[in-house]
Amino acid sequence: MIAYINGKLLSAENGVVVLEVNGLGYELICSESLYNRLTRDNGGHAYTYMAVREDGVYLYGFDTINEKNMFLQLITVSGVGPKMGIGILSGTTLNNLAMYIATSDVKALSKIKGLGKKSAERIIVELREAMQKAPIIKAEVPKQTLSSQGENAVLALMSLGYNRTESTKAVASAIEDGNQTLEEIITGALRYFA
Repeated sequence: MIAYINGKLLSAENGVVVLEVNGLGYELICSESLYNRLTRDNGGHAYTYMAVREDGVYLYGFDTINEKNMFLQLITVSGVGPKMGIGILSGTTLNNLAMYIATSDVKALSKIKGLGKKSAERIIVELREAMQKAPIIKAEVPKQTLSSQGENAVLALMSLGYNRTESTKAVASAIEDGNQTLEEIITGALRYFA
């Protein structure tokens, strides 16, 4: 499994790049943020996911580990393959995507190119359920009791790669600072990590 590579940009076209690493060229199907960075910097590092299928082996590239983690969650959803997963990541920011899922915002999610209403609904239902059943959630019981708004904000942060404990602390801090709406709480919680 190839999980990370760092190399020089050989070519870039339509979201696909070739990176040279020790004389070998690796073709990456990139998220928009990674594609933009690699083309701007003439190469660099990428977190990767390798998909082996009947018709070939494909390497998908991501800008950050959190972006890769979100992709891995997306492709667990029935009907969402790697190609659609990359498209979803390229259609919005990680913060917005997490908020759409946490708040069950089907309308906003289905505005992403290539994603219909039924797929958006399936992503919301399946990812929220998967996040709630994640082993880390059961292992780390938060000390604070949060409102449903607070709990949704915690789920949004967890979908970005933060664990349950640190997400709960950040959300509690944001609520103490007077943030009330879900968007305000998430924004305030993200400042906690800055």
